Amino acid sequence: MCGIVGYVGGRRATPILLEGLHRLEYRGYDSAGIAVPHRNRLKVTKAAVRVGELRELVGEGLPATSGIAHTRWATHGEPTDANAHPQQDASKRIAVVHNGILENADELRARLTADGVSFASDTDTEAIAHLVAKALDDGAESLEAAVRTALHDVDGAYGIVVIDATKPGELVVARNGSPIVLGVGDGEMFVASDVAALVRYTQSVVYLDDGELATLTADDYRTSTLQARSTAKSPTTVDVDDTDFQLDGYDNFMHKEMHEQPEAIRRALLGRLDERFSTARLGGINLDARALRAVRSVKFLGCGSAYYAGQIGANLVEELARLPADAEPASEFRYRNPVIDGDTLYVAVSQSGETADTLAAVRELQRKGGQVIGVVNVVGSAIARECGHGVLLHSGPEVSVASTKAVTSMSFSFALLALLLGRVRDLSVANGTRLVNGLAALPELLAEILATEDQIAKVADRFHEARGMFFIGRVRCWPAAREGAQKLKEISYVHAEAYQASELKHGPLALIDETMPSVVLVPDDELLAKNVGTIEQIKARGGPVIAVTNADLPAGLVDAEIRVPHATPELDPILLTIPLQLFAYHLALRLGRDIDKPRNLAKSVTVE
Repeated sequence: MCGIVGYVGGRRATPILLEGLHRLEYRGYDSAGIAVPHRNRLKVTKAAVRVGELRELVGEGLPATSGIAHTRWATHGEPTDANAHPQQDASKRIAVVHNGILENADELRARLTADGVSFASDTDTEAIAHLVAKALDDGAESLEAAVRTALHDVDGAYGIVVIDATKPGELVVARNGSPIVLGVGDGEMFVASDVAALVRYTQSVVYLDDGELATLTADDYRTSTLQARSTAKSPTTVDVDDTDFQLDGYDNFMHKEMHEQPEAIRRALLGRLDERFSTARLGGINLDARALRAVRSVKFLGCGSAYYAGQIGANLVEELARLPADAEPASEFRYRNPVIDGDTLYVAVSQSGETADTLAAVRELQRKGGQVIGVVNVVGSAIARECGHGVLLHSGPEVSVASTKAVTSMSFSFALLALLLGRVRDLSVANGTRLVNGLAALPELLAEILATEDQIAKVADRFHEARGMFFIGRVRCWPAAREGAQKLKEISYVHAEAYQASELKHGPLALIDETMPSVVLVPDDELLAKNVGTIEQIKARGGPVIAVTNADLPAGLVDAEIRVPHATPELDPILLTIPLQLFAYHLALRLGRDIDKPRNLAKSVTVE
């Protein structure tokens, strides 16, 4: 993985390919490369560099009107020039870019080596190039046929684009477990791993499904299965454009996306609150009142921040609907041979809709007859298509690797689901009305928090030299604390751990001293006195405390206080996560981090 771009048409390919790679930089990568055909040969330029440096290496480029390009996030082999994509066969006729992991890579390399093939890299991808070249040498009638033959030998996940130096007017594309989208232009075709690379040129797209291939020429495309059965896919129009991927005056995308949260929640609210019956409308889940009544428990499945949002959702479902609910990392779910309950509603959560572990969990659930809905931010994504029904987040494109507006929209969507489940059970009209009013007020409350950014930045600056931090929450706020620690770790590289307040005295207090600040979430709820007691325990051991709160705390109790407005007790954790985003952002900014592209991380994790 991580970013794929391809082009065939009438324009010079190099500028289009490089611009596409630039649009995919947010996904995270450690090397980049490009291949264009010229006089029956391929000119490949690749290195362990950023896209800007690759642009300098390429210079004006060749006048080719087709080509492929890639930004790589290392899986097989270190991030070196040799391991960068595109990868080629020994004759340099074939070039391949690849997202995913080949599980039988060692077997393929051993077999090809025994046949006399010499490998120039440590990657699994290079095996694909050699297999395609071998199929052509053995008489494959076309590049498509050669790719199809090669992929029959491959086990694992892939999204690939293949180019043949002797047939520069076509590209062959295939997908299995790693996203690929075609862009349909006027006398030109595009391919990418993300629509972000395409929307500058076209909004007409075709999403490939697993097990599908496509052959692209300037004037046409055809899709088929790995078994050569035509699938005849028609284009759809994506509801995003080039301006969605521009900074609009912000210094980076994380800052922009934090400030887009009020508008994202306003979009997610449209048509989803039913004031007459004090409930929510979620027609996309395709469950009527009778089906909702039949649900006996709810399980949320996600990875990283989506998992923590799922924990907030589980708390909301238990509190509002009085149904057993929990959240589990999707990455662990299928490996423990889970018991699938037909009366459980499973909720698969992913910003991209392409998260490999979550998609695998969905397929395991479907194989065992589980009832699963998707909660995603990308129309046409794999999880959306696989589930067939669910909730669209309506956050708009999210570019920064560290998720902000999508995570907030996830928690908000779970509040809608919890309200809906509660109202078909025993949640009263009065409490339903209270929740509807609280949800409707969230955009303005989010804007109110964002308006205090300068004060939060001052707190972050005061504690930016900390060697590590604790994030402390209790019951409803425990998942919010976990999300706060996650944000600090991923963009500032400051070690952070989240703990339940009640667990401090069972071990973590041993680490408290004057160098270890604790960020404590203190909502004004029935547990306020308990949280004040937790702060006193930390202060008694010399630990600095930053309180994120909407309560009136005793004077002098904490070292710094970040104020948050009050919604309802059930919805307060959603609000409390926003200052944690701003705190992590400004601390990372103070430390000079590359905020949108944190080291070692990728935006869309399409491999295990």
